[in-house]
Amino acid sequence: MERAIVLVGLNHRSAPVAVREQVAFQNGQLGPALRRLMDLEGVHEGTIVSTCNRVEVIACGADPTRLSALLPRFLAGEHDLTETALAAHLYTHADREAVRHLFRVAASLDSMVVGEPQILGQLKEQYAAAAAAGASGQVLHRCFHKSFSVAKRVRSETGIAEKAVSVGSAAVELARGIFDRLEDKAAMLIGAGAMGELTARQLLAQGVGSVLVVNRTYERAMDVARELGGMPVPFERLARYLPLADLVIGTASGDEFLLTPALVEEAMRERRRRPMLFVDLAVPRGFDPGVNAVDDVYLFDIDDLEGVIADNKGARAREAVRAETIIDAEVDAFWRWFTSLDVVPTIVALRDKVEAIRQREVARGLAAFGDADARLPEVLERVTSAIVNKILHGPLTALRRHEAQAGEAFYVEAARRLFRLGADPDDGEE
Repeated sequence: MERAIVLVGLNHRSAPVAVREQVAFQNGQLGPALRRLMDLEGVHEGTIVSTCNRVEVIACGADPTRLSALLPRFLAGEHDLTETALAAHLYTHADREAVRHLFRVAASLDSMVVGEPQILGQLKEQYAAAAAAGASGQVLHRCFHKSFSVAKRVRSETGIAEKAVSVGSAAVELARGIFDRLEDKAAMLIGAGAMGELTARQLLAQGVGSVLVVNRTYERAMDVARELGGMPVPFERLARYLPLADLVIGTASGDEFLLTPALVEEAMRERRRRPMLFVDLAVPRGFDPGVNAVDDVYLFDIDDLEGVIADNKGARAREAVRAETIIDAEVDAFWRWFTSLDVVPTIVALRDKVEAIRQREVARGLAAFGDADARLPEVLERVTSAIVNKILHGPLTALRRHEAQAGEAFYVEAARRLFRLGADPDDGEE
């Protein structure tokens, strides 16, 4: 059985946030989308990865060419876009390169912030969603779980995590570039998810005086505020408390912008034009880009953080080289397993075909002899079986060796073609 792995997607390097937010899968969308993915003819297994920095569809099937055509169409169709609108931003990886890409993503080598830990947790959650939807199977199960162990190995054997900064810490760097000091500044966190809480902790670690926590679910805002020693704010009172904040970090979004130029202008008048910094980490964006046009207001979105993050690339790059070596070895190991999936079925098919030929020819030979020596059937069985075993010894040894050595996948295909496995047993045997 022929198998292929194909990954199609876009990320922070191939597409701006304005494009990424159009194809992001929001809460509640993933399960139905996975079921629609599995309904596509030719898709045997599938998973969707959707984060603030990437949206990727990974599928396993028999025909890589078909999958490479299906997945962009699927991604565009899920969001009522044309394939043309996405074509310039999409990348496609097949087979080994698809596996390598996934391993690099899990190890945070493909992240905006190399070494950041959040991506691994996101991958685990979204693979779990695929498993719950019945979309993953033998191949993607092993592929994703291997990516998790690769990420753990990279973290334990390199210093990449020590050199990395999170998106939240990059936001803190922006704040330091705007304000002379943070100790007398108040921060407002809009969205109390994992990234928001991490960002708030980093702000407090850097000396920010106080934190206001705004969340659609007030109980969650209370819980996070209690953990941080901050103040919870009901979501419907966001506008009233906005003038109190010097820094506003957003990790939440909705069908409409949470902050508009008019709302921010009103806050600035109440603040007597004291500067405000807005950092929008949400995808889709939660703050209207027009906010940046308000005097004395500085707005940055997640793409703007890349410049801050770039300052630390030198030290991380050296560790990343070591991590890439680990990934190369792990990709080789996975690919040996993946291509070995067809070894046993091929060996069985080859033995069955040759044995069927042997038995048929023995029967023909015995029929030609009529009532010959009673010992003849036993002799023919023994002699022909020995001949078959000796002829098959070389091919079967090469196929079994395939499981232990890389780069021998061609043996499986060669055996199937040369011996016409899967063809009519009588085809070409006269």
